[in-house]
Amino acid sequence: MKTTLEEPLKHDGFGEYKVVADSLDDLWHLSHLILPGDLVYAVTLRTVDGPSDKLRAEKLEKRPVRIGVKAEKIEFSPDANRLRVFGVITFGPDVGQHHTLNVETGYEISIVKKWRKTDLDRLNRAVSATLHDVVHIASVEDGEIELYRIRQYGPERITTLTMGSGKTAELDSREALFAAALNILSPDTGSIVIAGPGFVKDDFVSYVKTKSSETGKRMLSVETRRSGYGAVQEAIGNGGLNRVAEDIQLAREVEAMEEVFKRIGMNGAVAYGKADVRNSVDYGAAEMILVSDTEMRSGKFSHIVEDAEVQGAGVLVLSTEFEPGKRLEGIGGIAALLRYKIA
Repeated sequence: MKTTLEEPLKHDGFGEYKVVADSLDDLWHLSHLILPGDLVYAVTLRTVDGPSDKLRAEKLEKRPVRIGVKAEKIEFSPDANRLRVFGVITFGPDVGQHHTLNVETGYEISIVKKWRKTDLDRLNRAVSATLHDVVHIASVEDGEIELYRIRQYGPERITTLTMGSGKTAELDSREALFAAALNILSPDTGSIVIAGPGFVKDDFVSYVKTKSSETGKRMLSVETRRSGYGAVQEAIGNGGLNRVAEDIQLAREVEAMEEVFKRIGMNGAVAYGKADVRNSVDYGAAEMILVSDTEMRSGKFSHIVEDAEVQGAGVLVLSTEFEPGKRLEGIGGIAALLRYKIA
């Protein structure tokens, strides 16, 4: 993502950023940065009357005009590679009418709002991520390889390759399986984590290094207890992703939620749910606040998060597109790791 701050933010954080999304990840970030009530400006095509004879359809044409929309609804559509911002026009032609901005990669918009610290952290993360190549994880087991692209909101499955007999089998030998996976991975330039239990993953790495030394140089083998999607999550959580990528947010999410449930099981220094987390912040006991991105966007826990930040607590916003964020949603959408247990 590319950003430009139009002028220094005011003391309350209010100001305008121009942003250009470079990737699907950036559009996802914007879906959580733009909140209902925020102003979004963009150049869009609008039907403009001709200079005369407005009744003649051929005199109507679409021209690029700059409009401002007060956001009411924001929808992220990864399948369509698009972000939709729906709201009322406050600047430009047709003020007062509803309009939808279809934001795609390469499309510049301006966002005017009160920027929270978590918003600026997310913005900086998106900008930083554009400097690094996309990371892939291949979950390898005997007879099957699942390929995932690591988005900033979580793993995105590309395909599953299978070997052997049965209706779902596509390939008739291990070498054919390895060759098919290499064919998919070799065009990319980012790092590749090979995860799974046992020795099959090591055989795959050896095969790749023999067939494509350049691709082999970008590979890192990680031993996991689980296979499939479980191996992907385990590889992220045990530090495999940290060793090949600068953006370690997903690893932090896995580790933090594992710690939350560990402490819950031990009846330890942890709080979850709005009431208990609010209480822990009031006591000054919160060391780290974990909040789901959907709840952060809704503003439901804004006062709790702001009060915790004033006290010096860290704030970690978890993606609900990824398993740890879904688990957090299951216990109320907010939790806190505490400095000490509250009786």
